Amino acid sequence: MTSLGIGLIGTGYMGKCHALAWNAVAPVFGDVGRPRLAVLAETSQDLAERKARELGFDRATGDWRTLVSDPAVDVVSITTPNAFHPDMAIAALEAGKHIWCEKPMATKLADAERMLAAARASGKVAALGYNYIQNPIIRLIRRLLDEGRIGEVNHVRLEMDEDFMADPEEFFSWKSEATSGHGALDDFGVHALSLIWTLFGGVRRVCGHMAKPYADRPVQGGGRRAVETCDIATTLIELENGASGLIALNRSAWGRKGRIFVQLFGSKGTVVYDQERMNEVQLYTTDGEKQTQGFRTILTAPHHPPYDKFIPAPGHGLGFNELKIIECRQLIGRIRGEAATLIEFEDGIRIERTVDAVARSAHSRQWVEVSSSEAKQAA
Repeated sequence: MTSLGIGLIGTGYMGKCHALAWNAVAPVFGDVGRPRLAVLAETSQDLAERKARELGFDRATGDWRTLVSDPAVDVVSITTPNAFHPDMAIAALEAGKHIWCEKPMATKLADAERMLAAARASGKVAALGYNYIQNPIIRLIRRLLDEGRIGEVNHVRLEMDEDFMADPEEFFSWKSEATSGHGALDDFGVHALSLIWTLFGGVRRVCGHMAKPYADRPVQGGGRRAVETCDIATTLIELENGASGLIALNRSAWGRKGRIFVQLFGSKGTVVYDQERMNEVQLYTTDGEKQTQGFRTILTAPHHPPYDKFIPAPGHGLGFNELKIIECRQLIGRIRGEAATLIEFEDGIRIERTVDAVARSAHSRQWVEVSSSEAKQAA
């Protein structure tokens, strides 16, 4: 395969993460060609040119439509605010490009369904940016579950908390606008659901609740504006395998910085993982003498691939950007026809349908079945 030509739309936090991953994937893994950073798109030509120089892209444009139609671009990284994902992804797919789109797919389920239809029609790879599932620790947890180390899992509990919206006097931003989605549910909840999908599969039904800790926020220049999204969401879940569960989400949790706290309870033990300590997992098993039973901490090491591609010594730790590089390698492998650990649109739509079911449940205050097909959703 010739070197892939890359187009990047958006250069905020996640745009920079994508650029770093495209720059690093070849030297880190050594088994893929160095991608060609072809075109970068931003909201203005001046900003695009400055960011292209910083991030190493050959050309720049102030119009993303120019990027998706450029013949030098094979893969489009979409890292814009959520509401822009559908139009950009569909246009790129219709132009014959592969897609690496940040989560969530869209702010409305109908738009996510359109994106899936476009991906199916194009025959191109359409992947979503769920890099937390790429952590070697998550791969280890999956192996422990497959091996039955904690027996049959009967309950899962996930909490995701950050405090970037904890201050009631923080200025109103696009994340508080209804156009950005439901709030914590799809901004955060999709990450929790990506872990559930990777470890267990889908969710059968949900009972959700959403809340606004603050009714309004100050606007730069004066005045206040009503908050249109919910920064807190909680849902009971029933997995397709019958296990029960709970997902609790909070974007206004003082003191929490990047917490995804996972507890998996089985018939023979428990697994505990905290994203703020992302290079370790706690394992409790019931084998052995009761006097010496207890949680033990396992640190990531070279024998937890692909940790070994980054660091030759155990316990030194990977970070958020390294997970993005792993995801980038998985995407390239998928484009090359290899098996890959990714959440593509075909899987991501299940997450979006679960989010939609939780939102409907929160409004109806009833348990809601998660649709498993377009036909059910339409009904």
